[in-house]
Amino acid sequence: MIALFMRAGLRVFVLAALLASANAYAQTPEAGLPTHEWTAIKRVIETQLSALKRGDGRSAFAFATKGLREQFGDSEKFMQMVRAGYQPLIDARYSEFLEGAVIDGKTIQPLRLVMHDNTVLVALYYMEKEDEGRWHIAGCMLAPSTVRAA
Repeated sequence: MIALFMRAGLRVFVLAALLASANAYAQTPEAGLPTHEWTAIKRVIETQLSALKRGDGRSAFAFATKGLREQFGDSEKFMQMVRAGYQPLIDARYSEFLEGAVIDGKTIQPLRLVMHDNTVLVALYYMEKEDEGRWHIAGCMLAPSTVRAA
């Protein structure tokens, strides 16, 4: 379990470094996505967050990729995982989308989360378009921020 957290921590560090340098890279047309795709991605995340906050695991689970759905098996196990490791998504008093990026072919949509104690986290959503042509959430990592809300 510790090795899993260490790998996740390393992935957060690497991804945060990539996102920090992604602004210039993401400005090139071939690196980004059309505006309507980013709108669709944000809609998926917003809708899943709404379901999570309502405690509607079945609806929230439907926005995960097929691979994640197979990994967790059912919405109850999925919600247990969310509550154990992603409670800030549910508890945030405010959230705001940051500029997304396509880095090495991976579509990443950051979401700033402001907690009730004014600490700030960034949720890094990995998005994948599945066979039916719709965006799904392939994963999410929470990364701390040095910013503090007023």
